[in-house]
Amino acid sequence: METIFKGKVALVTGGTSGIGRASAVAFAGKGAKVVIVDWIENKETLNLIKASGGEAIFIKCDVSKATDVKAMVTKVIAAFGRLDYAFNNAGIEGTSAPTQDCSEENWDKTIGVNLKGIWLCMKYEIPEILKQGKGVIINCSSVAGLVGFAGLPAYVASKHGVIGLTKTAALECAKLGIRVNAVCPGVIKTPMMDRLTGNKKEAEDQFTNLEPVGRMGQPEEIANAVVWMCSDEASFITGLAMAVDGGFVAQ
Repeated sequence: METIFKGKVALVTGGTSGIGRASAVAFAGKGAKVVIVDWIENKETLNLIKASGGEAIFIKCDVSKATDVKAMVTKVIAAFGRLDYAFNNAGIEGTSAPTQDCSEENWDKTIGVNLKGIWLCMKYEIPEILKQGKGVIINCSSVAGLVGFAGLPAYVASKHGVIGLTKTAALECAKLGIRVNAVCPGVIKTPMMDRLTGNKKEAEDQFTNLEPVGRMGQPEEIANAVVWMCSDEASFITGLAMAVDGGFVAQ
């Protein structure tokens, strides 16, 4: 186990599967104590980290609810006494429909988790990270935060909003010791992608064909980028929306 984050605490929302799970495991592999957050009680990521000799806890939280998020950060401090890194990754795809057919319920739920949730997390994370004098926040946007996708108005709006929110927080924190960046994954093989394709080869091929590299990305490839952005090797990077997308937005 590497130790570049030894003694530090990393929080990962949406940490029970996909990109979140890969990132939690990656942080633990670098020596961080990891806080796995999700709205579903699922200890698989926790068990993976503990089995490899890492230290972690699980906290159940709905990131769209202020009371939940405030309590979540309080539990982090009670357990570990500090917070150094946060990967605000929790998100949902919502329901696919053209803009005129998008329901108010779908709009509110998608924006509530994907955008409001990240704002709430930063609202309560920043004061605790400030106490350490240094730290990093990474927010999960998407290539859908950089370009449009027909049929996903709420999702696309939420992910564009994440980038604007990230840039604002980065400017506010620039002289306070906290770097704030966004990661913008391309087409990644995750449970969310499985839901979108229904695990049907034809649908999977359609998504794969969107990628210039000719394949979907793996969750670990996003996790590697997140951990790198949190490291001192990225010490001059803040306010960036970094595409990790196999060339998707280069087209």
